[in-house]
Amino acid sequence: MTTEKRMLVFIGSYSEEKDNSVHVYALDEKTGALSLLDQVSGLQNPTFLSLDTDNARLYSIAERRSEQGERMGAAVSFEIDPRAGTLKELNRAGTVDATTCHIKRDKHNRYVVVSSYGGGKVGLVSLTADGRIGQLLDVHEHQGSGPNKDRQEGPHPHSAWFSPDERFVFVPDLGIDRVQIYAIDEDKQKLVPHGSAELHPGAGPRHMAFHPSGRYAYVINELDSTVTAFQYDAQAGQLAYLAHYSTLPGDYKGESYCAEIQISPDGRYVYGSNRGHDSIAVYRIDEASGELAVVQFCSTYGEHPRHFSLSPDGKWLIAANRDTNNVVTYRVDQESGKLQPTGQQITVAKPVCIQMDYFPVR
Repeated sequence: MTTEKRMLVFIGSYSEEKDNSVHVYALDEKTGALSLLDQVSGLQNPTFLSLDTDNARLYSIAERRSEQGERMGAAVSFEIDPRAGTLKELNRAGTVDATTCHIKRDKHNRYVVVSSYGGGKVGLVSLTADGRIGQLLDVHEHQGSGPNKDRQEGPHPHSAWFSPDERFVFVPDLGIDRVQIYAIDEDKQKLVPHGSAELHPGAGPRHMAFHPSGRYAYVINELDSTVTAFQYDAQAGQLAYLAHYSTLPGDYKGESYCAEIQISPDGRYVYGSNRGHDSIAVYRIDEASGELAVVQFCSTYGEHPRHFSLSPDGKWLIAANRDTNNVVTYRVDQESGKLQPTGQQITVAKPVCIQMDYFPVR
């Protein structure tokens, strides 16, 4: 018997506790329209989400206050009702002693890793057997600075990514122009420094994505609007520089900063967002060399596309424009990789993160 499925779309946002801040929508795959199913309030700035489809769980960062009133990191776990498209909070717990900007779950549901831009830290947090946020296991504070005096006065870890085999954690640090690499000591449940990959000065690495083949990784650099291609040695857990590419058209002279990067599930295309040019840059990947060639610069029909997400089958892309409070849907041409706007969009206050996947409806 075939189980009917539908695409659920989860959106995290900047918000106060009184506001609806985590939203659940259903995607109509005929039209690209998004229909609201549920909203959750009671969280301060749940700006980044991590989705566990198999176990119907959603994880979010949030904020808490110390006894002295200082803003600190927290994480929240939700149970997803796939049929209703609703969220039920399981628990919330403190993480690092600074606000966080990113959360990533490992596929075996042992850990989440949180990144603190403002605190210069990365934290390893346990997950319980029933999907709840556990205890903070380990914290590493980065050191250093970069040439951009306004943005690189100190370390700023912006995200954390498990290697395809999950032996390593890669942390792009905007403030020091490096991707810091950690091995995971499973016995001690610790992050062990394993080296780093250097970016060009002033790049400001923000997010990254591994190619499905496991041979390449791509880092999007916020400060100078570039993507850096690396060859990935999975056995050694190391990155080797290949090349870097502008995310902007050659004739664009305005201010712009990159945000998200993702790779199509078939490994043929890279997508990256520009805030200022307000577009998604699309590149074709040469799978023999890992090199990139520009395919398209597609408007996001809004301002400051802080995040976007590709569907697991690569047929859809949904972009979140923070400054114009709108979320826009696109079809993805499977042959060319180009984005085709559906003409559908919704209003969401300060959207920051999109996560999406198929869930059974019966």
